[in-house]
Amino acid sequence: MEIILKTDIKGLGYKNDTVKVKPGYGRNYLIPQGFAIIASDSNKKHIAENIKQAAHKADKIKGDAEALANAIGDATLEIKAKAGDSGKIFGAVTTLQISDALKALGHEVDRKKISFKGEVKMIGDYEIEIDLHKEVKKDVKFSVVEG
Repeated sequence: MEIILKTDIKGLGYKNDTVKVKPGYGRNYLIPQGFAIIASDSNKKHIAENIKQAAHKADKIKGDAEALANAIGDATLEIKAKAGDSGKIFGAVTTLQISDALKALGHEVDRKKISFKGEVKMIGDYEIEIDLHKEVKKDVKFSVVEG
């Protein structure tokens, strides 16, 4: 089944992308929730016209995302977590903690755009990926310290 996404869906695609999904996923979840529409010829033409009209606005959004990626630069975040004697942390480091650490540096990033590149179970250095725009992704290093 071919659908056109109305919003960004992690792991599937970005707004206005045409993607193929299993019929049950499309009919029972994406379309009823308002996340997608069926990719008929008329819907494809309508979306193409909307994309053409929104091209200027999209360039500004991409420029803002690139500016934020440059502003973050090579910043290394420090996340405090309680840990045992062996260095294993209690609980987990969350995207909310990362978002708050970025906010403390003066960068507003939605926590839903942050994804970990591996499991964070011990004290040490790790890396996250921030998906600022469909063409702009930024890798940021962070350290988990006992605190």
